[in-house]
Amino acid sequence: MMKKMSIPTSKTSLVLFLCQIISALDVPLDSKLLEELSQPPTITQQSPKDYIVDPRENIVIQCEAKGKPPPSFSWTRNGTHFDIDKDAQVTMKPNSGTLVINIMNGGKAEAYEGVYQCTARNERGAAISNNIVIRPSRSPLWTKEKLEPNHVREGDSLVLHCRPPVGLPPPIIFWMDNAFQRLPQSERVSQGLNGDLYFSNVQPEDTREDYICYARFNHTQTIQQKQPISVKVFSMDSLNDTIAANLSDTDIYGAKPVTERQPVLLTPTGSTSTKVELRGNVLLLECIAAGLPTPVIRWIKEGGELPANRTFFENFKKTLKIIDVSEADSGNYKCIARNTLGSVHHVISVTVKAAPYWITAPRNLVLSPGEDGTLICRANGNPKPSISWLANGVPIAIAPEDPSRKVDGDTIIFSHVQERSSAVYQCNASNEYGYLLANAFVNVLAEPPRILTPANKLYQVIADSPALLDCAYFGSPKPEIEWFKGVKGSILRGNEYVFHDNGTLEIPVAQKNSAGTYTCVARNELGKIQNEVQLEIKDPTMIIKQPEYKVIQRYGQVSFECIIKHDSTLLPTVTWLKDNDELPDDERFLVGKDNLTIMNVTDKDDGTYTCIVNTTLDSVSASAVLTVVAAPPTPAIIYARPNPPFDLELTGQLERSIELSWIPGDENNSPITNFVIEYEDALHEPGVWHYQTEVPGTQTTVQLKLSPYVNYSFRVIAVNKIGRSQPSEPSEQYLTKSASPDENPANVQGIGSEPDNLVITWEPLKGFQSNGPGLQYKVSWRQKDVDDEWTSVIVANVSKYIVSGTPTFVPYEIKVQALNDLGYAPEPSEVIGHSGEDLPMVAPGNVQVHVINSTLAKVHWDPVPLKTVRGHLQGYKVYYWKVQSLSRRSRRHVEKKILTFRGNKTFGMLPGLEPYSSYMLNVRVVNGKGEGPASPDKVFKTPEGVPGSPSFLKITNPTLDSLTLEWGSPTHPNGILTSYTLKFQPINNTHELGPLVEIRIPANESSLILKNLNYSTRYKFYFNAQTSVGSGSQITEEAVTIMDEAGILRPAVGAGKVQPLYPRIRNVTTAAAETYANISWEYEGPDHANFYVEYGVAGSKEDWKKEIVNGSRSFFVLKGLTPGTAYKVRVGAEGLSGFRSSEDVFETGPAMASRQVDIATQGWFIGLMCAVALLILILLIVCFIRRNKGGKYPVKEKEDAHADPEIQPMKEDDGTFGEYSDAEDHKPLKKGSRTPSDRTVKKEDSDDSLVDYGEGVNGQFNEDGSFIGQYSGKKEKEPAEGNESSEAPSPVNAMNSFV
Repeated sequence: MMKKMSIPTSKTSLVLFLCQIISALDVPLDSKLLEELSQPPTITQQSPKDYIVDPRENIVIQCEAKGKPPPSFSWTRNGTHFDIDKDAQVTMKPNSGTLVINIMNGGKAEAYEGVYQCTARNERGAAISNNIVIRPSRSPLWTKEKLEPNHVREGDSLVLHCRPPVGLPPPIIFWMDNAFQRLPQSERVSQGLNGDLYFSNVQPEDTREDYICYARFNHTQTIQQKQPISVKVFSMDSLNDTIAANLSDTDIYGAKPVTERQPVLLTPTGSTSTKVELRGNVLLLECIAAGLPTPVIRWIKEGGELPANRTFFENFKKTLKIIDVSEADSGNYKCIARNTLGSVHHVISVTVKAAPYWITAPRNLVLSPGEDGTLICRANGNPKPSISWLANGVPIAIAPEDPSRKVDGDTIIFSHVQERSSAVYQCNASNEYGYLLANAFVNVLAEPPRILTPANKLYQVIADSPALLDCAYFGSPKPEIEWFKGVKGSILRGNEYVFHDNGTLEIPVAQKNSAGTYTCVARNELGKIQNEVQLEIKDPTMIIKQPEYKVIQRYGQVSFECIIKHDSTLLPTVTWLKDNDELPDDERFLVGKDNLTIMNVTDKDDGTYTCIVNTTLDSVSASAVLTVVAAPPTPAIIYARPNPPFDLELTGQLERSIELSWIPGDENNSPITNFVIEYEDALHEPGVWHYQTEVPGTQTTVQLKLSPYVNYSFRVIAVNKIGRSQPSEPSEQYLTKSASPDENPANVQGIGSEPDNLVITWEPLKGFQSNGPGLQYKVSWRQKDVDDEWTSVIVANVSKYIVSGTPTFVPYEIKVQALNDLGYAPEPSEVIGHSGEDLPMVAPGNVQVHVINSTLAKVHWDPVPLKTVRGHLQGYKVYYWKVQSLSRRSRRHVEKKILTFRGNKTFGMLPGLEPYSSYMLNVRVVNGKGEGPASPDKVFKTPEGVPGSPSFLKITNPTLDSLTLEWGSPTHPNGILTSYTLKFQPINNTHELGPLVEIRIPANESSLILKNLNYSTRYKFYFNAQTSVGSGSQITEEAVTIMDEAGILRPAVGAGKVQPLYPRIRNVTTAAAETYANISWEYEGPDHANFYVEYGVAGSKEDWKKEIVNGSRSFFVLKGLTPGTAYKVRVGAEGLSGFRSSEDVFETGPAMASRQVDIATQGWFIGLMCAVALLILILLIVCFIRRNKGGKYPVKEKEDAHADPEIQPMKEDDGTFGEYSDAEDHKPLKKGSRTPSDRTVKKEDSDDSLVDYGEGVNGQFNEDGSFIGQYSGKKEKEPAEGNESSEAPSPVNAMNSFV
């Protein structure tokens, strides 16, 4: 039966059935095209086969179909034509086949019971629906009956019958009382599948008069109620009292007490029964037993396991439920009811049948005139279904003949079809349990080509990205597609293009020269059509100045930059994120054109900030972290761990509990959060402390639970935010009394070490868990699914017991129970173990190898029977090895490879094979014991592949106009070489590539002399090999022809190799400050080159500024730069063909505001202000004399004259140096630092020497032009030069020299 679908419009319906097309002719899902093509009818929606309707509502029988032209509809009822025009109660919806039968206006649903079938027909064929059986639902009343009260003796079984009325569909049964409360159910009292209420044994509390059975009919939403049933339970005590009251003292009286009874099955009856269920349904098996004590139900499958993941137990394990059953679930299922007096069992023989189900349902065919095709209809079932065909709803045997059609059982073969061959075929697969009906049409179309892609469609892509140009097409027969570039361009071919089956042209790496007009041409025997599309290539978006890591003090201001470069025709949008989320809605965050500024920074601003730049074609992003730090804190309170508690006391001693109290120690400025109590067992583990419990820090007493047979001591540890205190002194000892064990050993396992044993292991109890002396273990075992008694043995001081003489790999139920001199532990739980495994007996069969490509193969095998595995199936191992290479015919050492496939897999992939080689393999099954025998060796061969790169390419014997090339064949030819391909092109001084020349060379050649080359020219060569499959990877090499007689470089006499390419300049690096930058580079070439440096503002169209380098140095200092500006720079050499390096970009640091020296901190000013009026004249004379002793150029005046912006004022409060933070640095510098982030000393506009600053400066440039040396406050004495002072360092000198 086709799936029920809801399709809102005709267009989408047509899309659905066109999606089913499987022939070589594909129909694009284009709405305009779909409206124009003729199509046979397709049923898109219909009512279910078994349709139960509400008799109080109108009956709607659905039948929707689509086709071109739109189909007409007709109906049959009970196999004959149903004329709806003659029945006033029946109408058909417009443009639809859906019937509406009016019941609410006088019609009766019973009058319309029957089997209905819909036919949808147009000029191309007729489709039919399933047989739809219409039946009105029924909810009859309960028949009146007189119900006698049930008088039952305590302990007896009881069944309360429901017997609901037969309804359609069957009702849902439940039991309630007069208060509409569901009656409680348990292992003793439960409802059966037939609705009856079963009591395994009645108890006095079962006495009541309102046992009511309810039947709910969901279809009509009604509930029917049975008459209440009364149950009276007589207990033995009340019965004896009644007898005693009516007899004399000499009479013998007394009823028998409640006696225990063995289990007896209430349902099903007898020892065996049968059950038939259909494939895919839910299998429900039920066993309810009577007995006292209440029996426990257990289910097993004879000769097998219950299916994992599909088995469920319901109704207190009285019902076995297996979902989605299959033929493999057939067999005998045994239920066992057991109590302490015995057991009873019942075997249910289950047979799983199957209504027909699809293996291959027929699918629609769209063919061109003259093509061939097949309709296949394959179904399975139990019993095997029969297949019959219909054509346009008529049995194919009496349908009009079609010479292109031939029926062969479950297949219809079409040969050389014509347009009149279009029809709808029906396949019916049926057996006694049901049927399947499928419609599949054959639509023969003859259509000229059509291109569905809009004309002049514009495609825009980013450079170096793939470009996909669409050419959606349709035609019958299928058109051929060709692409051209430009109006009169040649057809596109070659490796730089990819042509997809749907007509799309792919340019894997689109360059600027890829832009232009592309023409797509579609042609078949009925016509030709073409369409043009446009391709534009855009520059990629880049972030040329990314945000940088920042560290900022709280309440400061920080800014992140994000400067971008993009294609001028694209409109970028810049978005800022914080921690991958939107920026906070806070006015402190200011987003500029190319930056983000955060004012008044707080701790919550700490995080990662991301700048995202989006255009319609691409997106780039960059991130930086902001770390917010606090200002240096004032001296903080010292926090420490608490002192240990003391004065521990034990009170309220009982067998299993005791109270512990203590006095807390000093908390040391951090409140105690909790106390940890530990204990020591001096009897079993002296000196070892264990965790007992912990309590809040406000609590100083605790009630502790104790275990028997333990000699306890306790100690307490206090905990605060800083850490844990030292432990307190131990409390006094307290020995608890012995008792039987409270628990059993954990981690019980049963694993065989040999094929004929079972090793039972467990984790022994610890000393304090023994609860008393004489700890032993009772080890019990029995074979699972066999009604054997338990075998037990008692052992001591071991954690393992070996059971010998077991069958190989069978399941056992195992339990281990602890006991001591005072008794047993509680009954332990059972675990399942297995006796020992043995090696598998058989090898996998039917090993098949499917070679997928030259390096990959797929191997299939049939699984071995589980009984022959003789252990836990771990998987399969595939051994495979290379026998020989088919291209070199040489054998080598056989290296076997192994692949393991876990679980019960029946196939695996073999990767990494060598092309064009012969391999062998075998398969083995693996269990926990090891590997089984190997399957017979299977031989397979891999096809040819593309070759590896040639082993070498040497270029020798350069002359003015020729080069000699020598090469070696590929180490891995991967097939038979057919030829070599050499491509080469010249490279000019600006590294631009010239035209590419390609030469095809026979495979037996190993050298070639290239002639007619340009002299003194550098060439780049690309060389690869080919097999019949294609081209391999290429190797590249560069060489240069020698210069002419007047050239600077000439090859040495007899030189056989190409000389290195000189000259060149590389690794240009910059180190920038505020107003200058140090440029360095590496040079390879002749000595005595004259270098120059060119620079300019980045992004500006102004001419380059040029600076000549003095001598042949490899560094230069650019001066007079503007702070905070991005510059471009390159290095060149004069006199050698005018070559230059590649460009580098750098940015100078931001300008810093001048910082004035605070005169209030100077010693002479403080002394002047503090002088006593009577000593002013004397102190002024002393100060004048001291100042003139230092020379004519004091350092103080020098610093005032320069107003160096990096000199830090001293703080008034503590005399320390202020902080300096460079805008280009990522971390705060140490206090008083005057070294910039680039580790160079900045020079201002003054021409003064760096030596003029302080007396300890020793500055020079190293080889790469960077400044080395540092300020120092003290050094060896040197001769005085110029105006340099020889005075000892003043406080200002010390500040300037501080690092």
